[in-house]
Amino acid sequence: MLKSRLFIMVVAILIAITLILTAAFVLWNYMDKGNQSSQEQAQNSAKEVKTAKALTPDQVKENTVIMKDILTNLSGNDKFIKVSFAFELENKKAADEFTKLDFKMKAIIVQTLADMTPDQVSGGKGFDTLTSALMNKMNPLLHEGKLKQIWITEKVLQ
Repeated sequence: MLKSRLFIMVVAILIAITLILTAAFVLWNYMDKGNQSSQEQAQNSAKEVKTAKALTPDQVKENTVIMKDILTNLSGNDKFIKVSFAFELENKKAADEFTKLDFKMKAIIVQTLADMTPDQVSGGKGFDTLTSALMNKMNPLLHEGKLKQIWITEKVLQ
């Protein structure tokens, strides 16, 4: 009688351990998929942008919106950044829509920069990180077309 109770107890403990490990494995896989890097998200977003025939320089300029001299503090210390951008969009309608929403786009830029440290915005990798984050936050606001490319045309970090 004692052996059968002990056997049932051991089996119950093994089942509980198995269930806990299975739940941990499922959660680990779910969390890993949710932590896709912002650069991968930007690449996926860029793939969604329709590939069109090569545009002439005049067409590219027509589809580009310039934002100059955005100045804000960076996270973590008393550093600030002044940056200018050129936003290249899919088409003229998207560029017009982007221009009309410029106040929202500037707010996104300021918020994104305020969350970044000087190290995160330095160098080529920092440019990629910043432009990827901006593209991921701005594209959902656009309905007439998507951002194709974000160019950092000027940056001063002090």
